[in-house]
Amino acid sequence: MTEQARYAGSGESRGDLMTAVKREQFDAARDLPRYLPQGTEVEMFLRAHRRRLPVLIKGPTGCGKTRFVEHMAARLGRPLYTVACHDDLSATDLIGRHLIDGSGTYWSDGPLTRAVREGAIIYLDEVVEARKDTTVVLHPLSDDRRMLPIERLGQTLKAPADFMLVVSYNPGYQNLLKGMKPSTRQRFVSLRFGFPEPMLEGQIVAGEAGADEATAERLVQLATALRRLKDYDIEESVSTRLLVYCAGLITDGASPREACLSTLVEPLTDDEETVAALMELVDAAYPHTDHS
Repeated sequence: MTEQARYAGSGESRGDLMTAVKREQFDAARDLPRYLPQGTEVEMFLRAHRRRLPVLIKGPTGCGKTRFVEHMAARLGRPLYTVACHDDLSATDLIGRHLIDGSGTYWSDGPLTRAVREGAIIYLDEVVEARKDTTVVLHPLSDDRRMLPIERLGQTLKAPADFMLVVSYNPGYQNLLKGMKPSTRQRFVSLRFGFPEPMLEGQIVAGEAGADEATAERLVQLATALRRLKDYDIEESVSTRLLVYCAGLITDGASPREACLSTLVEPLTDDEETVAALMELVDAAYPHTDHS
């Protein structure tokens, strides 16, 4: 299990929300994790936190879900515990277990228990990848009870006001065996993420990679063309994250063609014919690049 705790500065004002421009300037002054809103997701998250409601974020890989949660935790001034869910993640991993050392047996809190005790934000990334018993543990925390039973200690923790449960998953990967049950989904305020509009995505790529606007704009145009492909067996198309990687390599001196091959094409498929087809689009976007 992978986990990380992040801490931020002061809390979010309870007053009226600032305009997007003023808010962005304010964020920069506070050195928050960079995030450019696509819509009303920031305001909805803040309202959910004030109402003590859990949040579910749905969206493709690399579209900014984790960065958004990091940004919001920092804006709210709350610790953030991030757990990357996987097939072997169990309820015990989240809640805690008894361990043994030289002095005997002791209890070790898991990230979910620590988050409840501290009034932190717990973020379960790709929650449907975890074992089914984890979902049962989340139920009493995701309704008006806001409680965490710890059976092995005979305790029940009441979540403080600042505690928040946030989960995410990628609907594009889900199937009948790994979908989220409707009874679970309906416990959350749901936010759907997609890839940003081209102008906004160009700003993100340029800002994250330190690239010039022309490089970012051309890569976004290429990504748009790649995302429109329907005749090839590609599970997911080019993410904003991969565009940032590509722009960074180009800014560092790599040829655009080689950078695109390594970041926008090879990560998408192992099929050589599909790679060749995707590279035709790359060559069309960079017609004067050395093809050797």
